[in-house]
Amino acid sequence: MNRPDRTDRRRERGTTGGSSSSLRWLLLLVIPVALDGAALAWILAADDPVQAEAPVRVLADCAGATVLGLAALPRLSDRLTPRWRALTVFAAVWAAMEFAMLVLEAAEVQGIPARRLSATGFGDYLTHVSGGQIGIALLIGTGVVAVYSAFGFRQPDRATADLVLVFTAVTLALRPITGHMSQQPFGSVLAALHALAAAGWFGLLLALALTVRSRGEWAALLPRYSAWALPLVVTVTVTGLLNGLVRLGGVSPMVTTGYGRILLAKTLLVGALIALGWWWRRSWVPKVADHRMTADGSLRRAIVEVLVMALVFGLAATLAVTA
Repeated sequence: MNRPDRTDRRRERGTTGGSSSSLRWLLLLVIPVALDGAALAWILAADDPVQAEAPVRVLADCAGATVLGLAALPRLSDRLTPRWRALTVFAAVWAAMEFAMLVLEAAEVQGIPARRLSATGFGDYLTHVSGGQIGIALLIGTGVVAVYSAFGFRQPDRATADLVLVFTAVTLALRPITGHMSQQPFGSVLAALHALAAAGWFGLLLALALTVRSRGEWAALLPRYSAWALPLVVTVTVTGLLNGLVRLGGVSPMVTTGYGRILLAKTLLVGALIALGWWWRRSWVPKVADHRMTADGSLRRAIVEVLVMALVFGLAATLAVTA
């Protein structure tokens, strides 16, 4: 009996050898695209002040969303095992970005460049300013996630991704529930729901693009992600508009203020993502479910959507630090 050759095995997987690996490197574009979103927001802000830590906030939010998505992957299918190595790496990056944010915030409060921030000044910020105390909590949360993920990598049989999922969700919600919306009725709830829904929408698709290798895996997982994405999109859209309108106090400031212009650009891009998602649900998802699309074809579409989401994340992170 003849054994199947390598080409037959590739055809069965729905891949073309090394092309999937090459395509996956395009996910690195998430970083410059997200930073481009922050730069666009900076331009739209015009005379409205934007805090200097905006680019770092963008990277922290993207890393946190990726951790959330990777931790939630096993919830899509019982056959999926946690990607502990990836979780450890992204959690460590997230912790590093949160520490950098803390340093930049401390320097801004004292009105000095970050390079001139002393250990004493940094300590005073951590102990006497509410922003510093929130930053400590964020560092603890991200540190716990990184350490536990490293433990999971060493002892996978003794670790569970659910614990990472819980700690990540709590840490992601910590900043929005203590932000400017916390002064409004139900503002903290709306802000937390918005942050978690956005992170889940973006992070889960990015996690799929990072980890799914075969046509069969896409067929099993993409329809389930699509079912999850719909309520996440609705939550992001509704809470985002409510948060923005409450903050602005009306519709006209959406074009007359820097904050409003950034919000408007973000809303338009989210609208484009909703339209793209609607089209994908009619074209991409059915083909994938019927095994009529290669893994490379699915990966290309996932990369396109992830990059548009990264641009939105850049706008959103800058919006959060715009006066």
